[in-house]
Amino acid sequence: MTTVPARFEILLVAEHTEGGGGPPSSANALRSALVEATGETGASGYPRYAGNGMEADIDPETRTVEALLIDGYEVDYGLSVRVVDAPDG
Repeated sequence: MTTVPARFEILLVAEHTEGGGGPPSSANALRSALVEATGETGASGYPRYAGNGMEADIDPETRTVEALLIDGYEVDYGLSVRVVDAPDG
């Protein structure tokens, strides 16, 4: 039985930061948000998370973002998103 994490941190990063020696942090992200599980399933079939202006369908096992809106808009080309465990606290 797989449990769905209650929250994640989503990091919006410039595409050129990919492969830069480990996962990005909120310190070098263009924008970050802590998102909480809404209890709903998105159109993608994955759990929906929302918070701080971001709404995403996230595969909790692979941490793949299947759909994302930031302030109600899709992400521009040249930007990418990463999902990391939410910080404690």
